Amino acid sequence: MTFRRAGGAAIGFVGGSVLAGLLVGVGVTPVLAVAGVGTTSAIGVFDSMPEHIEIGDLPQRNEVWAYRGGKPVLLANVWDQDRQELAFDQISDQLKHAAVDGEDKRFYETGGVDATSMVRSLASVIASNGEGGSGGSTLTMQLVRNIKIQRASELPTQAERDAGYREATKRSASRKLEEMKLAIGLAKEYSKKEILTAYLNIAYFGDQTYGVQSAAQHYYGKDATDLTPAEAASLIAIVQWPEKRDLSTPSHYDDNAARRDVILRSMHEQGHLSSAELAGALASEPADYVHVTAPQQGCEAVAEGAEFFCDYAVEVAKGLPQLGPTEDRRDDAWRTGGYRIQTTLDLDLNGQQKALLDRYDPNTESRLDLGATLDTVEAGTGRVLTMAQNKDYDRSENAPATATSLNYSTDHAYGGSGGFQVGSTYKMFTLLAWLQSGRSPDQVVNGTQHAQSTWTQCGQTINAYWNPKNDSPGQKGSYTVRAATAQSVNAAYASMAAQLDLCDIRDVAESLGVHPARGGDLPANPAAVLGTTSIAPLTMAAAYAGIANGGVYCAPVVIDQVTGPDGKQLGGQEKTCRQAVSPSVAATAFEVMQGAFRGGTASGGQTPDGATLFGKTGTTDAADQIWLVGGTSRAVTAYWQGNTDGGKHNLRHYDNVEGTYAGTRAAVWRQAQTAVNAALPVG
Repeated sequence: MTFRRAGGAAIGFVGGSVLAGLLVGVGVTPVLAVAGVGTTSAIGVFDSMPEHIEIGDLPQRNEVWAYRGGKPVLLANVWDQDRQELAFDQISDQLKHAAVDGEDKRFYETGGVDATSMVRSLASVIASNGEGGSGGSTLTMQLVRNIKIQRASELPTQAERDAGYREATKRSASRKLEEMKLAIGLAKEYSKKEILTAYLNIAYFGDQTYGVQSAAQHYYGKDATDLTPAEAASLIAIVQWPEKRDLSTPSHYDDNAARRDVILRSMHEQGHLSSAELAGALASEPADYVHVTAPQQGCEAVAEGAEFFCDYAVEVAKGLPQLGPTEDRRDDAWRTGGYRIQTTLDLDLNGQQKALLDRYDPNTESRLDLGATLDTVEAGTGRVLTMAQNKDYDRSENAPATATSLNYSTDHAYGGSGGFQVGSTYKMFTLLAWLQSGRSPDQVVNGTQHAQSTWTQCGQTINAYWNPKNDSPGQKGSYTVRAATAQSVNAAYASMAAQLDLCDIRDVAESLGVHPARGGDLPANPAAVLGTTSIAPLTMAAAYAGIANGGVYCAPVVIDQVTGPDGKQLGGQEKTCRQAVSPSVAATAFEVMQGAFRGGTASGGQTPDGATLFGKTGTTDAADQIWLVGGTSRAVTAYWQGNTDGGKHNLRHYDNVEGTYAGTRAAVWRQAQTAVNAALPVG
């Protein structure tokens, strides 16, 4: 937060020269002499110290939002420090009174330093050789210390942060003097209202909680706008000794209540509590009003199987230009926080897809390391509506076999997964290149297994022996391209590729956003035609959505809107769309690929709503990776299941609850797409 300037000193502000004189006149001179510090030297040191410190912006939580029932809902809070800033008028009057009456009764009368009590405190520190000493810090001085602690926490290395914290909290005469001078400077620059607000927003309340709003939510399950006297005093009781008095555990209640009662009596003495209110507050026990709520920190706290999407969206958000022009500026902005990130996630659809994966691809499978994802992308926008995964989300080093931190849906850079061989789902790009060359989907090609040695690659003839086998021994003879697509005949597609330039097939795929999950270029070799490249499921879903969208490819988008800390809307993730293939080629491919659901390899996948579906199945040679990618003109869903550890367990031979993993592919996809069609009906 950035505070306005107060525009001058208010009544009662103590100037630096006056305070320097008090060092001599209020009895500290003998103590300074005993400590070996001459009076003139001490005043000289005081005068040489900085006199200005900015309150500045405080780190606070970032919020990640999704949709449920078409309405925005909070998905997760992500923070370096759990803090939500409040304006002065949003903070309970009881909290303000508890802070002032309990910590600095003369707050409104002094200029940042209560000279008499501070000189007494300074003498105590010197006499104890920095090992002890009494208090005496005003609220303004405590704010100075908290600002310095906060700045230390933002230093780049842990060693620097530790050193900065020690410097900000050491008990020494020089540190007290510096706090005094900086407090005077703050009192000149900021109003009392601004200083008190900053203090209540920056203070540490234990259990990784900062500021009164987050503290009230954490310990009481309510906002800091309306607290009882006992609740307010209990919060302020924490700040002097968070490790002993925070309300995270009942073992701290007695220590908290002892300090709370001192604050309550002070509030009564200052006229802010009636005798009856005081009696009622003193009679209450912390157990009566403490309701600890675990902070919903990070994507691990997300429910409904949306953890992996959340993690992906956070990584994307950190790189948005709205946060700054450079990586360092963006990192600083995210750490400072206060952003609201509205994502594209549909929690209803995602929850349904997660339930399907839990049923048909359970993470409890012990015979192989089974992974599975369902990803739905909206055609025409690239908006990612779902990102469901069968594994639980766990970033710990000792995650159980049922969990992982790898996001199987995304590229390695965003989730750690290297993607998976896509099998025959890659045939769509050969089909598109075939159609782009002017060839007909009804042209006949050789579907019998045969060897091919000569190919065209980027205009050059190359020699490469390749003899791919068909998935079924019964696949022989001549096929139209239309029939070969529906039945996924490998030899027929090898015949098609032999009549094309392999680079044209690669270029079509690249135009639809396809790339290896680990980065680099797509290969343009014969084997690549049948999907030997490892690609992320989200990438394949977006590519197919481009065909559903008349050949216009839109890169995946996961963020609809970013709202800054000041409440200003900054726009969402940039929408990047391009005409990848002509509308006529896309329309023909869309029509040809309907055959998969009409007697082809995706039979059983037709949704009961009768929507026109297009798509393609994919199975690797060892059947260790199984795919079905397809959808309507509105949205595409990619379903992948497979070995995640490099194993070659054949998913046609392992049973799940209703058959084999490969055998229930169409049924799982059908149920997922049925819900998608209901949310995005074809008009």
